[in-house]
Amino acid sequence: MTALVDDTYAEAFRSIYAEVLITARDRTWLEHACNAATGHASSSIFCDCEAAVDRFVGPGGDESFATPDGRPGAIVQFHVPRFKKDREKLLEKVLLHRLSQNVLTSPTAACFNLLDTEPYFKLGRKLAFFGDGYQERVERYGRKVWILPIMGGEFIIDRRFGYKDGIMGGNLWFFADSVDSSLDAAERGVRALASIPGTIAPFPGGIASSGSKAGSAYKFLFASTNHPFCPTLRAKLGDQSQVPDGVQSIMEIIINGRDLKTVFDATQAVIKASIETPGLSRISAGNYGGRLGKSFIYLHAERQPAFS
Repeated sequence: MTALVDDTYAEAFRSIYAEVLITARDRTWLEHACNAATGHASSSIFCDCEAAVDRFVGPGGDESFATPDGRPGAIVQFHVPRFKKDREKLLEKVLLHRLSQNVLTSPTAACFNLLDTEPYFKLGRKLAFFGDGYQERVERYGRKVWILPIMGGEFIIDRRFGYKDGIMGGNLWFFADSVDSSLDAAERGVRALASIPGTIAPFPGGIASSGSKAGSAYKFLFASTNHPFCPTLRAKLGDQSQVPDGVQSIMEIIINGRDLKTVFDATQAVIKASIETPGLSRISAGNYGGRLGKSFIYLHAERQPAFS
């Protein structure tokens, strides 16, 4: 059975983001570094950023992308909402903290910038102070980098890290007859994202099981469970419930990316990959009538305005 795709849109919003290349001796240590650097970065509701691996490159990954040192690598995006106060300072702090605490410390890891922009962060210089005066600014792999002596050998990091405007909050909802079916559909979608460079799905495994709404019955919370879409509340809510009969689980994928077209392309790829999932009855998306963001991503491709 082919699932129904709602004629609606996901309401995304603008971000600023950095794109970082992490390399390591092998895939095992590369994944350790990436998992640590992107930890606790699922949602900007309570996290300092949203971050995840875009794709693996070099040996064992997308080999059309050559890493500077010829080793296995991963492209990682770090996003903060553009509406955040002092967003540039926040993004720099995110990068400094996460790269120093989680990449510098990871055996055999190195770190390179992928966005050659103005302005930029002098991140390598700041992190290099860990070298306690023994750090060196040199040229290696045709790049200007800092070399830090560390107990495990040496750590290499680019001098400058750029940042650009990006998009956060693209999303898709999967309505299904069981947890297994909705999760299967979402997993198919997450795998499809690998075919769209420049996108990330920041939640655990790329999937959010606890979609939220703005506001709460409690004044100290600014987000809470999206109760009209909780299947277990269908009987309690009565007519206020928006869960169709037969739906027992709704999983969500959040998609961040380089720009609106990239996130739109990812949305279409996810729909195509998941629409035939057994037990999936409907694909929809979350929006708030333009109150959250002005970047709309339509699920029906013919409804999407041309990209400027």
